[in-house]
Amino acid sequence: MDIAHQVVVFDAAELEPESTFWAGVLEGEVDVEDDWHMITVDGAPKVGVQLAPDHVAPDWPEESRPQQIHLDLYVHDFPTAHEKVMALGARVLKEAKDATPNADFQVYADPAGHPFCLCIIT
Repeated sequence: MDIAHQVVVFDAAELEPESTFWAGVLEGEVDVEDDWHMITVDGAPKVGVQLAPDHVAPDWPEESRPQQIHLDLYVHDFPTAHEKVMALGARVLKEAKDATPNADFQVYADPAGHPFCLCIIT
């Protein structure tokens, strides 16, 4: 099997805030279609956002609506990464216990409510 690209796809009731958020995080561009946005980085597809008008965001860590998928983003400069995702519209779900390299991670939600982590590395 020859896989040309691997893309994670998020459902969202509103395409624009979700695709703009991930394009900002990944430093990419948004290719817009009617009910689909593709975030590309250096011309390669990385993340898709699919229109799902009835999307119900996960309510992590509650089990009634558990996380459906999440990304772990490993960062060298946690304070800068934190400021960037917050400015793009993320919200903190769980603060890091120990913000030292290789020790911990912080959990966020993107604009559609999907959890993701900034993992602190050296």
